[in-house]
Amino acid sequence: MELFPARDILARDVLASVVVFLVALPLCIGVAVASGVPPELGLVTGIVGGLVAGALPGSSLQVSGPAAGLTVLVYEAVREHGLQILGLVVLATGLLQLSMGALRLGRWFRAISISVVQGMLAGIGLALVFGQAHTLFDGRSPGAPLANLTALPALVADSARDPSALAAGGIGAGTLLVLACWRFVPAWLRTIPAALAAVALATLATALLDLPVKRIEVNGLLESLRPPALDHLGRLADVGILGTIIAFALIASAESLFSAAAVDRMHDGPRTRYDQELMAQGAGNTVCGMLGALPMTAVIVRSATNVQAGARTKLSRVLHGGWLLIFTVAAPAALGVIPVTALAAVLVHAGWKLLSPREVGRLWRTERGEAIVLMGTTLAIVCTNLFEGVLIGILLAVAKTAWDVSDIHVDVRGNDEGPIEIRLTGNATFLRLPRVLDTLEAIPHGRPVELDLSGLRHLDHACRTALLSWATQHQRRDDTPVRVSEPV
Repeated sequence: MELFPARDILARDVLASVVVFLVALPLCIGVAVASGVPPELGLVTGIVGGLVAGALPGSSLQVSGPAAGLTVLVYEAVREHGLQILGLVVLATGLLQLSMGALRLGRWFRAISISVVQGMLAGIGLALVFGQAHTLFDGRSPGAPLANLTALPALVADSARDPSALAAGGIGAGTLLVLACWRFVPAWLRTIPAALAAVALATLATALLDLPVKRIEVNGLLESLRPPALDHLGRLADVGILGTIIAFALIASAESLFSAAAVDRMHDGPRTRYDQELMAQGAGNTVCGMLGALPMTAVIVRSATNVQAGARTKLSRVLHGGWLLIFTVAAPAALGVIPVTALAAVLVHAGWKLLSPREVGRLWRTERGEAIVLMGTTLAIVCTNLFEGVLIGILLAVAKTAWDVSDIHVDVRGNDEGPIEIRLTGNATFLRLPRVLDTLEAIPHGRPVELDLSGLRHLDHACRTALLSWATQHQRRDDTPVRVSEPV
């Protein structure tokens, strides 16, 4: 895909880049604030996502930047290890992604169960809603998703007695209302992205009413950068930091490549080259780490906006990074008038959209096992953390697949005089062993038995041992012959 396309395509890409910039601006700031870092670092990640990852080969139309999906993980990492270590973690994440791309591991991310992915997104969505609900009232979230949830009643009770918290809650609720109803405004007005319009209206209302709510604290772009120090390299031996790096790399890579697959379904242009896209994400995170910024992933909301705005080449996503850079350099003071509660509302809305109750209902009616995997992953993320929750989800998906694959049929035939014929077909694994043994133990005593295992496609060691042991015991107990036909 050409970086400098023909004139008609160039006009489409420039227009699309402006639209994506307007969508990305409040999200970059909101994700940074929710992650517990200066807002400028979210803009830096958006800039790098456009100018670095956007210019590299891989996916032509998906847009990268700070993602709501990593907010909870970043917040926990910053709280536990400190903001000064964030750059080192993101740098190591980028190098790990580059290594995975060079080893051609990108395509293997497509093997992860879609139910795990949907459960991960739903878990992230719930964690965002629970955490940012506190910020809506200018409060401070306790930290973990479950703690944030259990603290909500106390938040409501305390806010009811605090005029400034009520003011913040009112602005946040108004912002949510604008976000939810923006699709009903006239078509010409919908050219303005909902998030930008909602934040702008919230900022205007806060200024006009002179409300006592928290605003974003602006430090300046250069002052916010925190490149990793050499004396921090020894921290890489810390097990906790290594776990955070692996979690960042796996989740950021998975989210980026899942987003690429979704974006490929939205257009007819060149398909994503997964290994190259993984390396592009790694290069972007390496640069973000060197600047001490947030980790980046490909983001489905901005990517879908890019496609829907008519983008044709990668120029649109590169230009969107350029517009972010110009804004950050030319108008940093504009950030200082934005109320924090408005950005919290944007993330609550984004988190709510990540939930998929209709999909859960559909799966429950058609594929109940997949619905259990989805809900189990979501619950695990809320009760533990993002990394452990995804691992639990993958284990659930593997267990569900193993259960489905190990389907076995036991057919018992025989009259009153001849031998009893027992034929097993399918896949005999230890998961189905209790059912098989219950059937065998119900066989009448004193009758010869023909145990036919030749129809089995697979017979694992546990089943083979249990079946042969049953045959031996049956023969010894009743002194009747048992003939076993082994699988071919």
